Amino acid sequence: MRDRMGNRLRRALASWTAAESASPWSLRRRSLWAALVALVIAVLVTLVWLAGRYEASQVQAELERDAADAVSDLRSSLSRHVQAVQALQAQSAEFRQAAALALLRQNREWLRVEWRDPQWHVHQHADSPLRAPAFERTPRQEVANDALQACQRARRFNGPAYSSTYFLPQSDGLGMEVMELCLPQLQLGQLVGFTVVTYGLQELLAERVGATFGRRNEMSFVEPDGTRLAITGAHRRGLRMFTTQQLLDLPGHTLVLRMDGRRAEPDLFPNVLTALVTGMSIALITVMVLLVKDSRRRLKAERDLAEALAFRKAMEDSLVTGLRARDQQGRITYVNPAFCQMVGWEAEDLLGRNAPMPYWPPEMVDEYQQRQAIRLAGNAPPREGFESVFMRQDGTRFPVLIIEAPLISVQGEQTGWMGAVIDISEQRRVEELSRASQERLQATARLATVGEMASLLSHELNQPLAAIASYANGSLNLLRDPGAQPQTLEDVHMALRRIAEQAGRAGRVINSVHDFVRRRDQAREAVAPQALLDAIAPLVNLQARKLQVRVLTRVEPKLPALWCDRTMVEQVLLNLARNGMQSMDRPDCLDRVLVLQAKRVTLKAQQSWVEFAVTDVGTGIEADVATQLFTPFFTTKAEGMGLGLSLCRTVVEQHGGHLEFEAQQPKGTVFRFTLPAAAP
Repeated sequence: MRDRMGNRLRRALASWTAAESASPWSLRRRSLWAALVALVIAVLVTLVWLAGRYEASQVQAELERDAADAVSDLRSSLSRHVQAVQALQAQSAEFRQAAALALLRQNREWLRVEWRDPQWHVHQHADSPLRAPAFERTPRQEVANDALQACQRARRFNGPAYSSTYFLPQSDGLGMEVMELCLPQLQLGQLVGFTVVTYGLQELLAERVGATFGRRNEMSFVEPDGTRLAITGAHRRGLRMFTTQQLLDLPGHTLVLRMDGRRAEPDLFPNVLTALVTGMSIALITVMVLLVKDSRRRLKAERDLAEALAFRKAMEDSLVTGLRARDQQGRITYVNPAFCQMVGWEAEDLLGRNAPMPYWPPEMVDEYQQRQAIRLAGNAPPREGFESVFMRQDGTRFPVLIIEAPLISVQGEQTGWMGAVIDISEQRRVEELSRASQERLQATARLATVGEMASLLSHELNQPLAAIASYANGSLNLLRDPGAQPQTLEDVHMALRRIAEQAGRAGRVINSVHDFVRRRDQAREAVAPQALLDAIAPLVNLQARKLQVRVLTRVEPKLPALWCDRTMVEQVLLNLARNGMQSMDRPDCLDRVLVLQAKRVTLKAQQSWVEFAVTDVGTGIEADVATQLFTPFFTTKAEGMGLGLSLCRTVVEQHGGHLEFEAQQPKGTVFRFTLPAAAP
C-alpha cells in the first residue's frame, strides 16, 4: 500500500513539474516578474539620484550664502577701517604716531601706515609692532608705484581708493600679497597730503572672516586666472568639494573671494517622503525575492522528495536482507520484496496480519507468541539479534537472524518495531563444511605424523621384543635341562622379570602413540603445562635417541593451568619438537640440544598467559623460506605434506594465542606460542 502511494505521488510530482516548466503561462509569468523587478529598481535608482542632486544643490546654496556673507563682512570691515583712518587724519601731528600704533595693534592685517605730502614724499610712518617691518628687505620706494596710482585715483574720486595687489618679499625668504589703501587729506578744500595703509591679504582673510567661515570652508583671494593670492580656513581630504566665487568691489580695485566647502557625501534620504518610498520599494523587492526563493525551495523540496522516494524504493528492492515493520499491537505494517521472497508470501498477504504469522512453524507458535509479547512489552533489549526458524509457504524450514529496534516517528514517539531478517541457511552450511574439512585435515595431519613415526616405533620396539625373545629362549633351555641345579630356577625367575619389564616398555610406547592418534571430540579442559610436556615426552625421546639429541625441559614453578584442547596442544608441541630435532640432523651439528620451555607472560591487562618455547641449534630458517613457512602445503622435506606448521598456527589462534619464530644466536631457531590460563 505504501509503495503504491509512493508511486502515485512520484508520478504526480513528475507530471506537475513537467507541465509547469513547459506551459506558456510560466514563461509569461517570468517575464512579468522580470519587468516588475526592473521597474522597481529603476524607480529606486531615480529617487536616489534625485535625492542626491537635491542635497548637493542645498549644500551649494549654503556655500554661496556663506561666501556672500563673507564678502559683506569684508566690505563692512574695510569701511570701518576707512573711518578709522579719517579719524586718524583729524589728530594733531604730535598725537598721530601714538594713535597709528594703537590702530596697528588692533588690526593685525595692517602692516604700515604712512603720511605723504602732495608731492608724494613720506614725512611720517608707523610699522606694525606685531611683526617685523614689511619693507625691511625691499625698499619702500621700489614698490611704491601701486600706492601712487591708488592715491591718484583717490585724488580724482576725492575719497578712498585701493591699489592692485602685489607680492612683497620678506627677510625670512618668504613673501606675502599686499594691497594699499590711500585716503586723501583735505583742509579747507585743499589737498594737504595722503594717508596710505598697507594691508596683508592673508591676515585680512584670517582676521575678518576666518573665525566665522573658516571652520568648514577654505577661503582664498584669487585672480581671474585662478591663481591664489591668499588662503585660510580648514582643508579636509577625502570629502566631496563644492566651490563658489564672489566679487569684492573696492574703489579702484576688485578682489575675487573663492570659497571651497568640503562636505561628506550627500544623504540618500534627505526627506521623509523619499525615505518612505525607498523603504517601500526595498520591502517590495525583498518580498518578491523571498517569494521567488520560497517557490524555488518548494520545487526543490518536491523534487528531492520524489527522488528520495524513488531512491528508497530502489534501495529496498535491491536489498537481500528482509525488512519488516510492526506497530505497537504487533500487526505487520511493511515488508520489503526480500522478505516476501524469503518466506514465499506476497506483501498483500502479510500486511495487517498479527500473531500467529503464516511463516511461523506450527510446532513453535506458542514459543514465538511469548517472545513477541515480551518484545511488544518493551522488556527485550533493542538492537539485539537472536536466531529463529521460519517456514516458507511450501513448508520448508530455514534458520534466520532477526535484529529489531524501536521505530521512532518525527515527533520522537515510538510507533512500532523495525526488524531486519537475515537468512543464515547458507552460512550454517558453510560453517558445517568448514568444520568437517578442518576435522578431516587435522585427522590427516595426525595420521601423517604417526606414519612418519612408524619407522621410529619399529626401531624402538625391536629392542624390547628381541630381548623378550632372548630371555624366553634361555628360560626354555634351562627348563629342558634334566640336570639343572636349584640355581637355575633363580635364573629363570630373573629372565621372566626382564621379559615383563621389556613388555611393559613396549606397551607404554604403543599406548602413548595410541592416545595421540585416536580421534576425539574437541573438548577444552584445565591442563597443567607440565602434564602436556610429560604426555609427549615418550614420543620425543624416541626420536631424540635415534637422532642423538639431548632434550632439556624447563618449566617455571607455580604455572597456572591452561584452558585448552589437550590433544591439539600436544600435537603442536610434538610437531615443533620433531621439526627442531630434524633441523639438527646434519653432520656438522655435533652438540645437538633441544630445549622445551614453559613460563608465565602478561600480554593483556588482568589476564595471565603461558608461553611455550621450542629451541634448537640447527642451521636456522632462510629468508625466502621464512615468508612461506606457514603456507599450507609448503614444505622443505621430501616426504613432508606441508601441513604441520599451518595446523599448529590454526590450533594456537583458535585458543586465542599467537605462534611466531625468531633466529637463535649464534645459530638455531626459537618457536614460541602462547595459551590463555584457566580462570581460578
